[in-house]
Amino acid sequence: MGSYLVRRLLLMALTLFGMSVLIFVMLRLVPGDISDILVDAAGIADAKEKAKIAKELGLDRPIIEQYGLWISGLSRGDLGFAYVSERPAIEEIAPRIPISAKLAGMALVISVLIGVPFGVISAVRQNTSLDYSLRVLSLSGLSLPSFWLGLLVLMAAVHWFGTIPIYSNEPRSFLQEVGLPAIPAAVVGFRSSALIMRLTRSSMLEVMRQDYIRTARSKGASAMSVNYDHALRNALLPVVTIVGIEAAFLVGGLIVTETVFNIPGVARFLVEAIRWRDYPIVQNLVMLIAFVVVVVNFLVDMAYMALDPRIKFAD
Repeated sequence: MGSYLVRRLLLMALTLFGMSVLIFVMLRLVPGDISDILVDAAGIADAKEKAKIAKELGLDRPIIEQYGLWISGLSRGDLGFAYVSERPAIEEIAPRIPISAKLAGMALVISVLIGVPFGVISAVRQNTSLDYSLRVLSLSGLSLPSFWLGLLVLMAAVHWFGTIPIYSNEPRSFLQEVGLPAIPAAVVGFRSSALIMRLTRSSMLEVMRQDYIRTARSKGASAMSVNYDHALRNALLPVVTIVGIEAAFLVGGLIVTETVFNIPGVARFLVEAIRWRDYPIVQNLVMLIAFVVVVVNFLVDMAYMALDPRIKFAD
């Protein structure tokens, strides 16, 4: 187990290094940089002025030197300065992380609380009217784009309440603090819950055909015990995998939702930074997303052992 953890941590470090190189190179392959955008925005056609801006931002240095400065600063916790705001990048990024984390966390909780129980019910009541209804619901969740569903929610709020749920950094009550992000979280979580529901159903149906399930029933075990203690525990492995994938996806996949609901989170800020070619912001945010994805995948692998003792990671 110890040697496996060492190998896995080394692989994670190597993956993050490869991601850093890929992010850095691909960002600079995009036509134009911040100096071009600032010169065009100011209506300046002077090449000397553009060269001056590029020198001030360090864009005239060799690309390898720029990469080395970024990585060395990242290792010290120095994320550099945002080109647009001319503030430390950490001051621009840090306040937005809790906003997106809360939104993604609530969306994931909602998706699991809806997807897993409904998936179990759909499998237990296979080919009944309840099963058909839940399958239609899951197909609806997979078919409806989250941004379109979000717009429907906003229009419904205007129609019924005469206002829309506007996000606030300073909520006036606990209900407002929880309720405002819960609305976009439910919109995003509905799609994820549909995927989890279908996977839970298919996994449960496969497990419920196993011999040990028939043995448990023949011994007189209750339906609740068979369905949840025996079947669900062994059906959770693929569900845990998809939950981990959805958790990683939600970190960077909230761009449209944050835009529709006007939420100043990380994903929306990333799009703005890409538009302005704000290299320090883009590089650090994408590396943050890559780090979360790598860590989530590691935690999913560790969860396998807790859920299924038959899984062993050999030394």
